[in-house]
Amino acid sequence: MKLFEEFQQFREILCVCPDCGTIVRVSDLKLKVKGKVVKTWLDDYEDRCRMMDKKEEKFEEIADKLREEAVKKGRKQAQTIFNQAISPAFRALKFDPFDIKPILNPIDFVVFKDMNEKEEINNIIFLSKKCNNPLLNKIRLQVRDSIQKKKYDWQVARIDDKGNMIIK
Repeated sequence: MKLFEEFQQFREILCVCPDCGTIVRVSDLKLKVKGKVVKTWLDDYEDRCRMMDKKEEKFEEIADKLREEAVKKGRKQAQTIFNQAISPAFRALKFDPFDIKPILNPIDFVVFKDMNEKEEINNIIFLSKKCNNPLLNKIRLQVRDSIQKKKYDWQVARIDDKGNMIIK
């Protein structure tokens, strides 16, 4: 409806032809330009928008491939960092570093075996380095006993964008 109203307004605006002096409505004009057209800032802006659109289209064509390459590169770097940072005893176990999650206290790490290779996790492994701290060793034994006696509860907590914890 708004377009029709604008068209009606163009019918109300009258122009005088500079060549013949005829009075015509703007809505009836069939504009043609003889000679060179002077570029305006709007023409430059539209040209830049078209160029940006073309660049975005080209980028979208290669974006997935770039992401895949970046993931591969990141995983390779993570493997190197993992091998440098982790204890040689843990390295010898040959776990995928992406399956290992640090807890640090009282258990050093939890390994979700084959989490990144298979659809199902069949084994959860707790890893800890031996220590001479009797208090820590006592807590670790309590954790082991709780798991063996199945005295644990699995709860899932999510943190929303505002930092609030939602327990499901």
